Amino acid sequence: MNTRISVVVLTHDRAPEVTRTVERLLALPERAPVIVVDNGSTDGTAQALRRRFPGVRVIECRDNLGAAGRNRGVEAVATDYVAFSDDDTHWAPGSLDRAVRILDEAPRVAVLSARVLVGEAGQLDPTCARMEASPLPRETLPGPALIGYMAGACVFRASVFREVGGYEPRLFIGGEESLVSLDLLDRGDAIVYCDALTVTHHPSPARDATLRRRMLARNAALVAWLRLPLPEAVAASVRALALQAREGAFVRDAAVLGAGIVWALRRRRVVGAPVLRMRRLVREAERQAAAPPIDTATAEPDR
Repeated sequence: MNTRISVVVLTHDRAPEVTRTVERLLALPERAPVIVVDNGSTDGTAQALRRRFPGVRVIECRDNLGAAGRNRGVEAVATDYVAFSDDDTHWAPGSLDRAVRILDEAPRVAVLSARVLVGEAGQLDPTCARMEASPLPRETLPGPALIGYMAGACVFRASVFREVGGYEPRLFIGGEESLVSLDLLDRGDAIVYCDALTVTHHPSPARDATLRRRMLARNAALVAWLRLPLPEAVAASVRALALQAREGAFVRDAAVLGAGIVWALRRRRVVGAPVLRMRRLVREAERQAAAPPIDTATAEPDR
C-alpha cells in the first residue's frame, strides 16, 4: 500500500462510468486512498458509490462546482501527493508508485502530466505528442518542461495545489488548468510531461461539444485578463466573441463574458517576463508545427 499518494476522482451524473473507474483504481497494486467528489449529481451517484465501495470516501457537493470540485477533494487528502482522475479516466498499475519516486527526487516539479491513451485501442492522445515535443529547456527535470497539463491525468504536490488555491470556481470547466499553470510557473515551479505515468481515457458520450467550445473560449479570455498582457487579453476576447457569434449564442454569452472581464480586472496580476518567454517559445514551436496550443485543454479528458 502506498501511503504517500491519494487519488481524487471528479464526477457528475455518470454513475456507471465512475463506478467502473473506482473499481479500476481500487484494483491498483498501490492501493492508494480514493476520494470521489460528486459534483451535484442527480442520478444517485453518491449513494450508489457508498453502497458498492464502503471504504471509499465520497464527498457530495450540493451544486455542480465544475473543476473547483477538485478543491474539495484535495481538502480531504492527507498524503503528500494527489493524483487526479475524471470519471472516465483511470491510472495504470505502477504509475502512482512511479509518480511518488519521481516527485521525491525532483523537488522543483509541482505537477506531472501523464501519458494519456484513448479508448480500447489505446491510441496516444495528440496533446501528449505535443507535450513530448515541448521546446522548453529540460535541464535537470525528469521530462519535457510544459506550460500546461491535463487536469484529469496529472499528479500534484498536494501542498502546492493548496498554496496556489486550486481551481477558480468562476471558470467552472474548460481550460481551467491554464490559470493554475500560469500561477505555478510564475512562482518558479515546474510542470513536466512524464510518459512513465499512464492514464487511460474512455471518452464519455455525455458531452455537449458546442457548449464546451464556448466555455473554452470564454475561459481563455478570462485567464488572459487575469494574468496576461493587454494585447493577449483583447485578442482572446475577440476570438471568444467571434466563436459565440458563430455558435448563435452571442447575446447571452457576450453578457456573461463582459461580466467576467469586469470581475477579472479587479484581480488582474500579469505574470512575469520568464513565464511570457516560455509561452512565446511554445507558441512559436507550435506555429511551426501547425498545431494548437497545449494549454487550451482542447483534448483534455471530460470531467
